[in-house]
Amino acid sequence: MKIAVVGATGLVGTVMLKVLEERNFPLTELIPVASEKSVGKEITFKGKKYAIVNMDTAISMKPDIALFSAGGSTSLENAPRFAEAGTTVIDNSSAWRMDPSKKLVVPEVNAHELSIDDKIIANPNCSTIQMVVALKPLHDQYKIKRVVVSTYQSVTGTGVKAVDQMMNERKGITDGPMAYAYPIDLNVIPQIDVFVENGYTKEEMKMINETRKIMGDDSIRLTATTVRIPVMGGHSESVNIEFENEFDLAEVRSILEQTEGIIVVDDIANLKYPMPKDAHEKDEVFVGRIRRDESMPNTLNLWIVADNLRKGAATNAVQIAEYLIKKELV
Repeated sequence: MKIAVVGATGLVGTVMLKVLEERNFPLTELIPVASEKSVGKEITFKGKKYAIVNMDTAISMKPDIALFSAGGSTSLENAPRFAEAGTTVIDNSSAWRMDPSKKLVVPEVNAHELSIDDKIIANPNCSTIQMVVALKPLHDQYKIKRVVVSTYQSVTGTGVKAVDQMMNERKGITDGPMAYAYPIDLNVIPQIDVFVENGYTKEEMKMINETRKIMGDDSIRLTATTVRIPVMGGHSESVNIEFENEFDLAEVRSILEQTEGIIVVDDIANLKYPMPKDAHEKDEVFVGRIRRDESMPNTLNLWIVADNLRKGAATNAVQIAEYLIKKELV
Protein backbone atom coordinates (compact mmCIF):
# COMPACT_ATOMS: atom_id res chain seq x y z
CA MET A 1 0.00 0.00 0.00
CA LYS A 2 1.77 3.10 -1.32
CA ILE A 3 0.57 6.39 0.18
CA ALA A 4 1.48 9.87 -1.05
CA VAL A 5 1.03 12.91 1.19
CA VAL A 6 0.86 16.01 -1.01
CA GLY A 7 1.71 19.14 0.95
CA ALA A 8 3.70 17.07 3.44
CA THR A 9 5.54 20.07 4.90
CA GLY A 10 2.44 22.22 5.54
CA LEU A 11 0.42 22.53 8.76
CA VAL A 12 -2.21 19.94 7.78
CA GLY A 13 0.26 17.72 5.90
CA THR A 14 2.44 17.47 8.99
CA VAL A 15 -0.60 16.43 11.04
CA MET A 16 -1.58 13.89 8.35
CA LEU A 17 1.81 12.21 8.77
CA LYS A 18 1.38 12.23 12.54
CA VAL A 19 -2.11 10.72 12.30
CA LEU A 20 -0.95 8.02 9.85
CA GLU A 21 1.77 7.08 12.33
CA GLU A 22 -0.45 7.19 15.42
CA ARG A 23 -3.19 5.11 13.82
CA ASN A 24 -0.62 2.60 12.51
CA PHE A 25 -1.98 3.03 9.00
CA PRO A 26 -1.13 -0.07 6.88
CA LEU A 27 1.25 1.53 4.39
CA THR A 28 4.31 -0.15 2.89
CA GLU A 29 5.73 2.94 1.21
CA LEU A 30 5.37 6.64 2.01
CA ILE A 31 5.78 9.27 -0.70
CA PRO A 32 6.03 12.79 0.78
CA VAL A 33 5.31 15.47 -1.83
CA ALA A 34 5.89 19.21 -1.56
CA SER A 35 6.84 22.25 -3.63
CA GLU A 36 10.07 22.36 -5.61
CA LYS A 37 11.86 24.33 -2.88
CA SER A 38 11.39 21.41 -0.47
CA VAL A 39 12.39 18.62 -2.87
CA GLY A 40 15.30 16.58 -1.54
CA LYS A 41 14.71 17.57 2.08
CA GLU A 42 13.86 14.70 4.40
CA ILE A 43 11.02 13.97 6.77
CA THR A 44 11.00 11.24 9.42
CA PHE A 45 8.11 8.79 9.61
CA LYS A 46 8.12 5.88 12.08
CA GLY A 47 11.84 6.39 12.63
CA LYS A 48 12.69 6.16 8.93
CA LYS A 49 13.76 9.06 6.72
CA TYR A 50 11.95 9.78 3.44
CA ALA A 51 13.08 12.27 0.81
CA ILE A 52 10.50 14.77 -0.40
CA VAL A 53 9.72 14.45 -4.12
CA ASN A 54 7.92 16.68 -6.62
CA MET A 55 4.52 16.11 -8.15
CA ASP A 56 5.71 14.46 -11.37
CA THR A 57 7.90 11.97 -9.52
CA ALA A 58 5.06 11.09 -7.14
CA ILE A 59 2.62 10.47 -10.00
CA SER A 60 5.16 8.24 -11.77
CA MET A 61 5.44 6.16 -8.57
CA LYS A 62 1.71 5.32 -8.86
CA PRO A 63 0.64 5.48 -5.19
CA ASP A 64 -2.58 3.66 -4.22
CA ILE A 65 -3.87 6.69 -2.30
CA ALA A 66 -2.79 10.35 -2.34
CA LEU A 67 -3.77 12.53 0.62
CA PHE A 68 -3.83 16.12 -0.67
CA SER A 69 -3.43 19.21 1.47
CA ALA A 70 -1.74 21.68 -0.84
CA GLY A 71 -4.42 24.23 -1.74
CA GLY A 72 -7.21 24.41 -4.30
CA SER A 73 -5.23 25.39 -7.40
CA THR A 74 -2.67 22.62 -6.83
CA SER A 75 -5.47 20.13 -6.39
CA LEU A 76 -7.40 21.24 -9.48
CA GLU A 77 -4.27 20.83 -11.57
CA ASN A 78 -2.82 17.65 -10.12
CA ALA A 79 -5.58 15.53 -8.55
CA PRO A 80 -6.84 14.50 -12.03
CA ARG A 81 -3.26 13.55 -13.01
CA PHE A 82 -3.00 11.20 -10.04
CA ALA A 83 -6.47 9.82 -10.77
CA GLU A 84 -5.52 9.10 -14.38
CA ALA A 85 -2.53 7.12 -13.06
CA GLY A 86 -4.92 4.96 -11.02
CA THR A 87 -4.42 6.69 -7.67
CA THR A 88 -7.38 7.48 -5.39
CA VAL A 89 -7.10 11.10 -4.25
CA ILE A 90 -8.53 12.33 -0.95
CA ASP A 91 -8.42 16.12 -1.21
CA ASN A 92 -8.53 18.53 1.73
CA SER A 93 -9.00 21.73 -0.31
CA SER A 94 -12.30 23.27 -1.38
CA ALA A 95 -11.56 22.49 -5.06
CA TRP A 96 -13.86 19.49 -5.49
CA ARG A 97 -16.31 19.73 -2.59
CA MET A 98 -19.31 21.05 -4.49
CA ASP A 99 -18.52 19.27 -7.76
CA PRO A 100 -21.67 17.16 -8.35
CA SER A 101 -19.55 14.33 -9.75
CA LYS A 102 -17.43 14.05 -6.56
CA LYS A 103 -18.35 12.60 -3.17
CA LEU A 104 -17.97 14.85 -0.11
CA VAL A 105 -17.31 12.47 2.76
CA VAL A 106 -17.35 12.34 6.54
CA PRO A 107 -16.87 8.62 7.31
CA GLU A 108 -19.30 8.50 10.26
CA VAL A 109 -22.01 10.08 8.09
CA ASN A 110 -21.78 8.95 4.45
CA ALA A 111 -18.77 6.72 3.74
CA HIS A 112 -21.22 4.07 2.50
CA GLU A 113 -21.70 6.17 -0.65
CA LEU A 114 -18.12 5.50 -1.79
CA SER A 115 -17.36 3.08 -4.61
CA ILE A 116 -14.27 1.80 -6.40
CA ASP A 117 -14.98 4.31 -9.18
CA ASP A 118 -14.47 7.35 -6.89
CA LYS A 119 -10.95 8.46 -7.80
CA ILE A 120 -11.19 12.00 -6.37
CA ILE A 121 -12.88 12.24 -2.98
CA ALA A 122 -13.41 15.58 -1.25
CA ASN A 123 -12.68 16.19 2.43
CA PRO A 124 -15.15 18.77 3.77
CA ASN A 125 -14.44 22.08 5.46
CA CYS A 126 -13.23 21.69 9.05
CA SER A 127 -16.17 23.50 10.64
CA THR A 128 -18.64 21.46 8.58
CA ILE A 129 -17.11 18.11 9.52
CA GLN A 130 -17.51 18.43 13.27
CA MET A 131 -21.06 19.77 12.95
CA VAL A 132 -22.41 17.02 10.68
CA VAL A 133 -20.97 14.27 12.88
CA ALA A 134 -23.35 15.51 15.58
CA LEU A 135 -26.24 16.45 13.28
CA LYS A 136 -26.56 13.20 11.33
CA PRO A 137 -27.81 10.84 14.09
CA LEU A 138 -30.25 13.50 15.30
CA HIS A 139 -31.49 14.10 11.74
CA ASP A 140 -32.09 10.37 11.34
CA GLN A 141 -34.19 10.34 14.52
CA TYR A 142 -36.06 13.66 14.48
CA LYS A 143 -35.58 15.18 10.97
CA ILE A 144 -33.85 18.56 10.96
CA LYS A 145 -35.75 21.54 9.53
CA ARG A 146 -33.32 24.38 10.25
CA VAL A 147 -29.84 24.98 11.68
CA VAL A 148 -28.38 28.25 12.97
CA VAL A 149 -24.64 28.00 13.64
CA SER A 150 -22.09 30.48 14.97
CA THR A 151 -18.46 29.36 14.98
CA TYR A 152 -15.47 30.28 17.13
CA GLN A 153 -12.54 29.15 14.99
CA SER A 154 -8.88 28.63 15.86
CA VAL A 155 -6.11 30.60 14.17
CA THR A 156 -4.57 27.26 13.15
CA GLY A 157 -7.30 27.06 10.50
CA THR A 158 -5.54 29.89 8.67
CA GLY A 159 -2.06 28.40 8.91
CA VAL A 160 1.39 29.00 10.37
CA LYS A 161 1.41 32.71 9.50
CA ALA A 162 -1.72 33.29 11.61
CA VAL A 163 -0.26 31.38 14.56
CA ASP A 164 2.90 33.50 14.27
CA GLN A 165 0.82 36.69 14.11
CA MET A 166 -1.05 35.81 17.30
CA MET A 167 2.07 34.75 19.21
CA ASN A 168 3.97 37.87 18.06
CA GLU A 169 1.13 40.09 19.24
CA ARG A 170 1.13 38.26 22.55
CA LYS A 171 4.82 39.18 22.90
CA GLY A 172 4.16 42.81 21.95
CA ILE A 173 5.63 42.48 18.45
CA THR A 174 3.36 44.57 16.22
CA ASP A 175 5.38 44.78 13.00
CA GLY A 176 5.56 41.05 12.20
CA PRO A 177 3.84 39.27 9.27
CA MET A 178 0.04 39.69 9.30
CA ALA A 179 -2.27 36.85 8.25
CA TYR A 180 -5.33 38.98 9.03
CA ALA A 181 -6.34 42.56 8.28
CA TYR A 182 -6.55 43.20 12.03
CA PRO A 183 -4.83 42.11 15.25
CA ILE A 184 -6.15 38.74 16.44
CA ASP A 185 -4.85 38.53 20.02
CA LEU A 186 -7.35 40.02 22.49
CA ASN A 187 -9.75 40.33 19.55
CA VAL A 188 -12.26 38.38 17.46
CA ILE A 189 -12.66 38.83 13.71
CA PRO A 190 -16.16 38.15 12.30
CA GLN A 191 -14.80 37.23 8.88
CA ILE A 192 -13.36 33.92 7.67
CA ASP A 193 -12.42 33.86 3.97
CA VAL A 194 -13.67 36.53 1.54
CA PHE A 195 -17.14 38.06 1.35
CA VAL A 196 -19.49 37.02 -1.44
CA GLU A 197 -22.39 38.90 -3.06
CA ASN A 198 -25.02 38.01 -0.46
CA GLY A 199 -22.96 39.48 2.41
CA TYR A 200 -21.89 36.10 3.76
CA THR A 201 -18.30 34.85 3.68
CA LYS A 202 -17.15 31.88 1.63
CA GLU A 203 -16.62 29.95 4.89
CA GLU A 204 -20.25 30.55 5.88
CA MET A 205 -21.52 29.45 2.48
CA LYS A 206 -19.29 26.36 2.60
CA MET A 207 -20.95 25.29 5.85
CA ILE A 208 -24.40 25.80 4.37
CA ASN A 209 -23.82 24.04 1.04
CA GLU A 210 -21.54 21.27 2.26
CA THR A 211 -23.86 20.27 5.11
CA ARG A 212 -26.76 19.72 2.71
CA LYS A 213 -24.57 17.69 0.36
CA ILE A 214 -23.08 15.47 3.08
CA MET A 215 -26.44 14.91 4.75
CA GLY A 216 -28.06 14.24 1.38
CA ASP A 217 -30.96 16.59 2.15
CA ASP A 218 -31.42 19.92 0.36
CA SER A 219 -34.53 20.68 2.42
CA ILE A 220 -32.45 21.51 5.51
CA ARG A 221 -32.34 25.28 5.98
CA LEU A 222 -29.07 26.63 7.38
CA THR A 223 -27.55 29.97 8.26
CA ALA A 224 -24.04 30.56 9.58
CA THR A 225 -21.78 33.20 11.12
CA THR A 226 -18.11 32.24 11.23
CA VAL A 227 -15.68 34.02 13.55
CA ARG A 228 -11.91 33.78 14.06
CA ILE A 229 -10.81 33.82 17.70
CA PRO A 230 -7.34 33.83 19.34
CA VAL A 231 -7.13 30.16 20.34
CA MET A 232 -5.03 27.22 19.13
CA GLY A 233 -6.65 23.92 20.10
CA GLY A 234 -9.65 23.68 17.82
CA HIS A 235 -12.91 25.10 16.55
CA SER A 236 -16.03 25.59 18.68
CA GLU A 237 -19.60 25.96 17.44
CA SER A 238 -22.87 27.10 18.95
CA VAL A 239 -25.53 25.17 17.04
CA ASN A 240 -29.29 25.72 17.22
CA ILE A 241 -31.32 22.92 15.59
CA GLU A 242 -35.04 22.96 14.82
CA PHE A 243 -36.57 19.51 14.23
CA GLU A 244 -39.81 18.45 12.60
CA ASN A 245 -40.48 16.05 15.48
CA GLU A 246 -40.48 16.40 19.24
CA PHE A 247 -37.48 15.04 21.11
CA ASP A 248 -36.61 13.89 24.61
CA LEU A 249 -33.41 15.39 26.04
CA ALA A 250 -32.35 12.14 27.68
CA GLU A 251 -32.80 10.36 24.36
CA VAL A 252 -30.78 13.06 22.56
CA ARG A 253 -27.92 12.54 25.01
CA SER A 254 -28.15 8.77 24.59
CA ILE A 255 -28.08 9.02 20.77
CA LEU A 256 -25.03 11.28 20.85
CA GLU A 257 -23.21 9.10 23.41
CA GLN A 258 -23.74 6.04 21.22
CA THR A 259 -22.57 7.73 18.01
CA GLU A 260 -19.15 6.73 16.71
CA GLY A 261 -16.66 9.58 16.93
CA ILE A 262 -18.57 11.64 19.53
CA ILE A 263 -17.70 12.21 23.19
CA VAL A 264 -20.43 13.88 25.24
CA VAL A 265 -19.08 16.27 27.90
CA ASP A 266 -22.18 17.71 29.52
CA ASP A 267 -22.11 17.95 33.31
CA ILE A 268 -22.95 21.53 34.22
CA ALA A 269 -23.18 20.71 37.95
CA ASN A 270 -19.43 20.13 37.81
CA LEU A 271 -18.75 22.79 35.13
CA LYS A 272 -17.92 20.15 32.52
CA TYR A 273 -18.34 21.17 28.88
CA PRO A 274 -16.13 20.92 25.77
CA MET A 275 -13.35 23.45 25.23
CA PRO A 276 -10.73 23.74 22.47
CA LYS A 277 -7.88 22.91 24.86
CA ASP A 278 -9.57 19.60 25.69
CA ALA A 279 -10.08 18.70 22.01
CA HIS A 280 -6.47 19.55 21.07
CA GLU A 281 -4.73 16.57 19.39
CA LYS A 282 -7.86 14.42 19.77
CA ASP A 283 -9.73 12.75 16.90
CA GLU A 284 -13.22 12.87 18.41
CA VAL A 285 -15.96 15.48 18.23
CA PHE A 286 -16.95 16.76 21.68
CA VAL A 287 -20.56 17.78 22.39
CA GLY A 288 -21.98 19.56 25.43
CA ARG A 289 -24.34 22.30 26.68
CA ILE A 290 -27.21 20.09 25.47
CA ARG A 291 -30.45 21.93 26.19
CA ARG A 292 -33.79 22.96 24.77
CA ASP A 293 -34.28 26.27 23.01
CA GLU A 294 -37.17 27.45 25.17
CA SER A 295 -38.15 30.12 22.63
CA MET A 296 -39.06 27.62 19.88
CA PRO A 297 -40.83 24.25 19.78
CA ASN A 298 -38.82 21.12 18.85
CA THR A 299 -35.55 23.09 18.99
CA LEU A 300 -32.24 22.11 20.55
CA ASN A 301 -29.00 23.92 21.43
CA LEU A 302 -25.60 22.17 21.26
CA TRP A 303 -21.99 23.24 21.77
CA ILE A 304 -19.64 21.30 19.47
CA VAL A 305 -15.84 21.32 19.64
CA ALA A 306 -13.14 19.50 17.65
CA ASP A 307 -9.48 19.82 16.72
CA ASN A 308 -9.69 21.42 13.28
CA LEU A 309 -6.31 20.10 12.12
CA ARG A 310 -7.18 16.54 13.12
CA LYS A 311 -10.88 15.61 12.80
CA GLY A 312 -11.45 18.80 10.82
CA ALA A 313 -8.80 17.87 8.24
CA ALA A 314 -6.09 15.23 8.62
CA THR A 315 -7.91 12.57 10.63
CA ASN A 316 -11.05 12.74 8.50
CA ALA A 317 -8.93 12.20 5.36
CA VAL A 318 -7.07 9.27 6.93
CA GLN A 319 -10.37 7.74 8.11
CA ILE A 320 -11.63 7.89 4.51
CA ALA A 321 -8.46 6.08 3.41
CA GLU A 322 -8.96 3.47 6.14
CA TYR A 323 -12.53 2.90 4.95
CA LEU A 324 -11.39 2.47 1.34
CA ILE A 325 -8.88 -0.19 2.39
CA LYS A 326 -11.33 -1.98 4.68
CA LYS A 327 -13.95 -2.16 1.92
CA GLU A 328 -11.31 -3.04 -0.72
CA LEU A 329 -12.15 0.04 -2.81
CA VAL A 330 -8.50 0.74 -3.71
